[in-house]
Amino acid sequence: KPAFKACQVTDTGGIDDKSFNATAWKGVTDAMEQLGVEGKYLESQEVADYEKNLNLFIEEKCDLIVSVGFFLTDATKIAAEANPDMKFSIVDVSYDPVVPNILGQVFDTDGAAFLAGYVAAGMTKTGKVGTFGGFPIPTVTIFMDGFTRGVLYYNEKHGTAVEVIGWDINDPNKGLFSSSFDDQDKGRELGVSLMDEGADIIMPVAGPVGLGTIAAIEERGTGLMIGVDTDWSVLYPESADIILASALKKMDTWILQQIQEKIDGTFEGGQDVGTLENGL
Repeated sequence: KPAFKACQVTDTGGIDDKSFNATAWKGVTDAMEQLGVEGKYLESQEVADYEKNLNLFIEEKCDLIVSVGFFLTDATKIAAEANPDMKFSIVDVSYDPVVPNILGQVFDTDGAAFLAGYVAAGMTKTGKVGTFGGFPIPTVTIFMDGFTRGVLYYNEKHGTAVEVIGWDINDPNKGLFSSSFDDQDKGRELGVSLMDEGADIIMPVAGPVGLGTIAAIEERGTGLMIGVDTDWSVLYPESADIILASALKKMDTWILQQIQEKIDGTFEGGQDVGTLENGL
């Protein structure tokens, strides 16, 4: 029997974005090591590539096609509905109504971000902390929301008045965004602007854009950073001393589970939710 083939389509961040796509790909490489499957990926350079890449993997008859991220929502649904015998999983998306051959994974990341906000509020020396997102999409703003609520909860418990710059849970239109998931110059610029406003702890929710924020903090010689998706102190060990914490999404663990289920014949479409409780 030919080897099981797990095939990942990235969004435009690329396979080595040290964030979303890379964490999902680690799930595939873990399956290659632990389960002996074959793993492949195609990188999407632009939106038009989503459909093209999915179709290439459909032609290859991949056993499981993994789409990474919110921007692949529509292309994955179209591909799955046109190919009901193929199995798909998508990170950060769930469909209502359910598409029977797609398993969507969503994450209650506001739980992890809430803890990060609580810690930040306890550690700030200026009484101000900051955040910004890549784009105003639900998978980004859920982090900013959780972070802000964590700060507010700390204030409520400790009688403090720590302020969050960059996000307002009552007025999402006031949010701060880089409008990019890869422009590090923009991350540096937003980091500088937040520090100029007094923030000494910053949580960027924009993938590698946050590297620019690390650079800004290091240039200034003061301030701390909170990572998202993966453990930034492991990703960027040379900057670990300024990384206070990371709010994790264990996409790699989830994808490994999906591949195992597809091998076992127990894979079903629908929705999985990653929470603090289930360790995803």
